[in-house]
Amino acid sequence: MSEQRVVRPTPISGFPEWTPQVRAVEQRWLDHIRAGFESYGFASVETPSVENLDVLLAKGETSQEVYTLQRLQADAKDDSDAKLGLHFDLTVPTARYVAQHFNELTFPFKRYQIQRVWRGERPQEGRYREFTQCDIDVINVDSVPLHFDAELPRIAHEVLSGLDLPAWTLNVNNRKVLQGFYEGLGVKDPVVVIRAVDKLHKIGDDGVRDILLAEGLNDEQADACLALARVRGGGADVTGKVEALGVASELLSEGLRELTFVLDELSDLPEGSVVADLSIARGLDYYTGTVYEASFDDDPGYGSICAGGRYEDLAGQFIRRRLPGVGISIGLTRIFAKLVAEGRIQEGRVCPTDVMVVVPGAEQRAEALRTGALLRGRGFNTEVFHSTAKVGKQIQYASKKGVPFVWFPPFGADGAHEVKDMASGEQGPADPATWRPADAAE
Repeated sequence: MSEQRVVRPTPISGFPEWTPQVRAVEQRWLDHIRAGFESYGFASVETPSVENLDVLLAKGETSQEVYTLQRLQADAKDDSDAKLGLHFDLTVPTARYVAQHFNELTFPFKRYQIQRVWRGERPQEGRYREFTQCDIDVINVDSVPLHFDAELPRIAHEVLSGLDLPAWTLNVNNRKVLQGFYEGLGVKDPVVVIRAVDKLHKIGDDGVRDILLAEGLNDEQADACLALARVRGGGADVTGKVEALGVASELLSEGLRELTFVLDELSDLPEGSVVADLSIARGLDYYTGTVYEASFDDDPGYGSICAGGRYEDLAGQFIRRRLPGVGISIGLTRIFAKLVAEGRIQEGRVCPTDVMVVVPGAEQRAEALRTGALLRGRGFNTEVFHSTAKVGKQIQYASKKGVPFVWFPPFGADGAHEVKDMASGEQGPADPATWRPADAAE
């Protein structure tokens, strides 16, 4: 027995990991999401896991969430890694990417990005320190056509509708509506109110009202802000409800026009699947127009499962060009982890092997390898057993791994190839050059 110290393996809070059969389902989801994005002409990019800290901290109040890099044996004189941090979302790295590759890209630049991100949050249900985001963004020079604000939630709706999810709703708002309304009320710092209202679903009306009063709003202003946050519905209906509150400003009217356009463009989707919700603000400071936030109908407090919005000048810090964009992100890990915890995921196979080739003895290994190569070349995921154990043990191994078919190469000079269907138990002759899985059932 080794004298090496044994380190007890324990799960790390906030960093989910799955068994192979659950991971197989997650991979199928990723393939589905990827195909959905590409069907609308979005191209894949991948950026480094780390960015310069000045990039990550340039927009929004995220400094407490960023993980920084530091080598265990770092030289005190070498602080280069200390200037790097793990990205907390994929939008900021994309803005840097577009600015850096500006002359190589075709605009409007339509990209999707599926990567892990990291946030230094306290782990809890629905919140992780490492998770996978699936983003699509459209970035253009000077202006982004408003119809993209409707196209992105349509894509997200199609993608999510293709997964077996509990009922969910995509809520839409426009930051111009919020800012214009607050300015019309005479609020000096609308951003403070936006941040407070964004917490409405967590702390309720009373909690938000306390924050607003503490920030210097009077009772009438706070009540009006909460009245706006309670507005929900369709395009024209929402406009009427907002106008009835008696607040007017040019920016508010512009935001209502944009919000109505987006809702009208999505009116062909199932009724109630996309609605205006004027309590949606999105806390990140870089959003300037349309914002999105989707949640489960039976568990709205779980957190958003899909979110995003329009930003006007996120790339402006990197290049002297105006590069506005609009994006939406699917929180894959947040959705998937909930369904796993609730037992709603029908697990996949333990391994991707279609056929396992038995090795009867050392003298048959060469034939087993040739058979495996032939089946593999025909598109079957094929595993050749790793030793010359008893055939029964080899079959037991295949059974435990859920391998659908077990292949038997000739056991002797006059023998023939045979294949066994593990589901039915039927076994019969087969030619590795022509066999099809359907043959086993015929």
